Amino acid sequence: MTTEKIDNISVATKASVYFDGKCISHGITFADGTKKSVGVILPATLTFSTGAPEIMECVAGACEYKLAGSDAWVKSSAGEKFSIPGNSKFDIRVESAEGYHYICHFG
Repeated sequence: MTTEKIDNISVATKASVYFDGKCISHGITFADGTKKSVGVILPATLTFSTGAPEIMECVAGACEYKLAGSDAWVKSSAGEKFSIPGNSKFDIRVESAEGYHYICHFG
């Protein structure tokens, strides 16, 4: 099931803008201190680095991703998730003008 609404949070109103505007996100913090981000990646092929492990949840659109050490691109669409290890990198490719709308779950 795709997450459509998140209750009882604090939202950073200033967006984080990466890759010349190709990725825009807002940080959110839950009452228990858990942090996530919500955002969109516009059409591009980008490489991200992780500190903590991450789970990328697609809420709209689609992407293809490739984890470090792999040559295989894997599709992720609305309602699907993929995991990235901590202290790693991954490539993400978005082709649709709709973009890839996501929630990034940290830790």
